[in-house]
Amino acid sequence: MQRCLAIAFLTCKAAFRFRLFWVLAVLLLASVVLLPLLLKDDGTARGFTQILLTYTLTVITSLLGLATLWLACGILAKDIEECQLQMVAVKPVARWQIWLGKWLGLVFLNIALLVIAGTSVYILLHWRASRLRPDQQQVLRKEILVARGSLKPEKPDIEKDVDDVVEERRRRKAVTDDVQSNASRDQVRDIITAFYQSVRPGVARDYIVNVGLRRVTLANEPLFVRVKFYVARTNASGTYMTTWQIGPPNRAWIQNLMLAAETPHEFAIPPNLFDEQGRLFIRLINREPTTLVVPLDEGLEVLYREGGFTLNFARGLGIIACWLALLAAIGLASATFLSFPVAAFVSASILFAVFSSGTIANVVTEGTVFGLNHETGQAAAGWLDVVLLPVFRTSLWLINVVGEFSPIDALSTGRSIGWWQLARGFGQIVVIMGGIAAIAGMIILTRRELATAQPQV
Repeated sequence: MQRCLAIAFLTCKAAFRFRLFWVLAVLLLASVVLLPLLLKDDGTARGFTQILLTYTLTVITSLLGLATLWLACGILAKDIEECQLQMVAVKPVARWQIWLGKWLGLVFLNIALLVIAGTSVYILLHWRASRLRPDQQQVLRKEILVARGSLKPEKPDIEKDVDDVVEERRRRKAVTDDVQSNASRDQVRDIITAFYQSVRPGVARDYIVNVGLRRVTLANEPLFVRVKFYVARTNASGTYMTTWQIGPPNRAWIQNLMLAAETPHEFAIPPNLFDEQGRLFIRLINREPTTLVVPLDEGLEVLYREGGFTLNFARGLGIIACWLALLAAIGLASATFLSFPVAAFVSASILFAVFSSGTIANVVTEGTVFGLNHETGQAAAGWLDVVLLPVFRTSLWLINVVGEFSPIDALSTGRSIGWWQLARGFGQIVVIMGGIAAIAGMIILTRRELATAQPQV
């Protein structure tokens, strides 16, 4: 480990000597401090958060991510191409220790830059928050500058309902073979899912949120209901009248709210509305002549205070550091067998694939790279599907392993980033994904003939 730390120290020293650290520090401070000072928000807590948190954290991640890939590719590929690594390899230090030392150096460099940028954002955030109107400062403290946990309603057992309907169709001989049965299951599943998500005009939809043992810690604490819905037919105003009845029938909190579609809304509810078993009953009544569609996954949830903002912000930066550690491993692994320009191109292509995860997910869902036939609604079969679909499925799985941790979205909406989530992020992003890249890079560097990298005259 002492040899790895020595290589890491030399890597950081080289970054300081070539002024890379100072250049990145100035760019970060200019992007996350000076530019937000010039931009004006709309005076609301939401607009303030959009500029100060979402923008700054996105810029920090993008700048450090690109710089990490570029430096990781160049710091090893250039050493090999310029025959500097040969001078280190002949010393009593294993090549895997050289690779690990360079990775540690990049990680230390990123952590230092993250601390500088994160501290600047934290100070700027609280300074700018003091200039908001008192009512918006209150919203900021309760809904954004806080770590809030989330509770979602119990999901219906859709698959059980699908099995019952398909079995009934089999008894009536409405389906006769496996092909018809599979098609029938998909059709029935869509119908049942639509039923549970729809709130028809004048009809109520009931939800049950199980608070459980949290009812002790949440006693006398205000809760927030977050809802997002879609409509079957839009109206001129874009807002829709809803009635909410929350709590036991004998002491329910009732409120009429005009809400806009396709936009998340949050509203506070009084404390202690759950019953003795820790169940919170929520009834949504649609007062409009059009159907409301409340998605099962993200349509309705109850938010509660779980902790303070400072530690939550630090844990969010920790997950960003895990992302940067993975990018450093990918860049170094590419540089072990590719020249600097090619390694940078390959690493950037991987980063581009991550940003294109929505397109990849759409291809996997449709089952074809050519798109669905507009007349039949079926996938247009092709030989490319046989080759590319397994690659896309694997890529999407790998992206989801990393992408399920989103500290920027969590911090900008006041969501809690727990220690367990940070530990899972470190395990999945750094240990598993980064470990795969590290093992590949170490093996390739160990087996590579370094002398062949020297250009022939």
